[in-house]
Amino acid sequence: MRLPVNRVLPLAVLILLGTGAASARDHKDKQPAPVTGPAADYPVVIGQPFTIGQTVWTPTDQLNYDAVGDASVGDISLAGVTGAHKTLPLPCYVEVTSLASGKTILVRLERRGPMVNDVLVELSPMAAQQLGIVPGSHAPVRVRRVNPPEQERAMLRMGERAPERMATPDGLLKVLRRKLADQSPLLPPPSTPPSMPAMTDKPAPVPTPKAAAQKPAPAKLSTPAKAAKPVPAAMPKPEAAKPPVASAAPPAPKGSLLVRAGAFSVEANARKAAKQLGGNVTRTGKFWIVSTGPFANRAQAAPALEKVRNAGYKDARIQSAD
Repeated sequence: MRLPVNRVLPLAVLILLGTGAASARDHKDKQPAPVTGPAADYPVVIGQPFTIGQTVWTPTDQLNYDAVGDASVGDISLAGVTGAHKTLPLPCYVEVTSLASGKTILVRLERRGPMVNDVLVELSPMAAQQLGIVPGSHAPVRVRRVNPPEQERAMLRMGERAPERMATPDGLLKVLRRKLADQSPLLPPPSTPPSMPAMTDKPAPVPTPKAAAQKPAPAKLSTPAKAAKPVPAAMPKPEAAKPPVASAAPPAPKGSLLVRAGAFSVEANARKAAKQLGGNVTRTGKFWIVSTGPFANRAQAAPALEKVRNAGYKDARIQSAD
């Protein structure tokens, strides 16, 4: 006797299998695609102020950030051409320039640090190698925030190197090195673009020969018809009192430091500045030099330098008293 064939059961199994395959395919299609393009740099984190020793560091979204300081090299766990910074947003992109060679590379800042006051930026081993910095050492650098094209951003996000920048001219390197020498390593560096030092006083314009030629000649006196009566000789005017010569500042101890506020071509302006800063006036050639001090070391001179700069003398610097 033949058993009846159940034709409904195979059909139900096929329907269930087809439904399961469709559900798996739909689930696969719904998986999020990896983030690419500019969205890969978001969200941007700024963070709260923090303290290292007695120095407060305040993270901020400063677009024109431009500072000089020392760079250190992180451990081998830091991948790609990346870096750590105390105040700039994370992530962001900066150009790091070696003040020794002028070589400049593009770096992606991804983490906070380094947690020491006297180091400006920490570079990954790959970034340090590209810039020529030996691991375990510090090197003077310039850090400038930039907005590179998306193609270069993508290269850094993938752990690759971006094309190197043009070498920094020698003239700008000298300005950057002087800026680094004048600032205190124990205080947050001034994050302003470097500028060439300018004289405080402008010399009076010298008349050109053409202008002198156009000056009207003095009118001639007409000869009187009759002899004039003799006029008694005028008494000589008393000579105006000359301004006192600036007294020399007391000699500073050998090896001490001074904070030089500026050079003035007018003594009165120099004395006014010295009175405002509580400093001394000395004469060097045609100029009057205003300075404060002396100080035994840079740690003592650094607060005085900040005070002088906050008073409006942006070109003030620390120099040896010898």
